[in-house]
Amino acid sequence: MNRAWLIAAVLTVLAACADKPRVPDWQINAHGALERYVQAALTGDAKVESVEFERARHELESTGQPGMVARAELTRCAVRVASLNLDPCEGFERLRADAPAAERAYADYLAGRIAPPDVPLLPAQHRAVAMEQGDAAAVKSIVDPLSRLVAVGVLFRSGRASPEVLVLASDTASAQGWRRPLLAWLGVQAMRAEQAGAVDEAQRLRRRMALVAGQE
Repeated sequence: MNRAWLIAAVLTVLAACADKPRVPDWQINAHGALERYVQAALTGDAKVESVEFERARHELESTGQPGMVARAELTRCAVRVASLNLDPCEGFERLRADAPAAERAYADYLAGRIAPPDVPLLPAQHRAVAMEQGDAAAVKSIVDPLSRLVAVGVLFRSGRASPEVLVLASDTASAQGWRRPLLAWLGVQAMRAEQAGAVDEAQRLRRRMALVAGQE
C-alpha cells in the first residue's frame, strides 16, 4: 500500500492558499487521526491504534460518503497485511457495494484474489506484485516502506514469498523501527528455519525477536 495514495484519496490536498476556501475540519481531523493510527498500529500501541482509527472513521462518516469510509477501512486492512494479520477485511466488505472500482480492486489485491483485468486499477507500485511474475525485484522497486511490507504480505498470502522477500520485509520493518511487522516477519523466518532443520539460524531469529519484544 502507498499510504499517501490512500489518504490523499480520502482527504484531497490539505495545503490551501490564502485565496482558497478554508479546508473543512473533518479533512484535517481525519488526516491526522489516520496518520496517528498507522504509526500506532506499526509500533504496536494497541490503545492509540484503536482510538485514532475510530476518530478518523467518525470524521469521514460525517460526509455521508461510503467511498471515503471504505478507503479508511482499506488503510486499516493494508496495515494489518503488512504485519501478517490476514483476517478478512470485514470493515471494507460491509461497504463494498458502494465503494469505487479502484477500492474494490485494492481490497481483492490485499485478499490475494485480484482478477487480472483489475490490476490496472491498483496503485502503480503494486501492479507488478499482483501479477503472477511478482517477485523480489518487484518488491525492491517499491520505495515506500509500508507499501513494500504490504506487497510482501500479499505475496506471502498467495504462497509466493521467497526467503529473499521475507528478509527484505524484516529489514524494511527494522529500518523503520516498526515492532509489530518486524516480529511477524522474523517469526515466519524462524518457523521456516526450524522446518528446514536450521537450528542455529532459528535460535538466532528467536533471540532477535525477544530483543524486539523487550524480553532480553
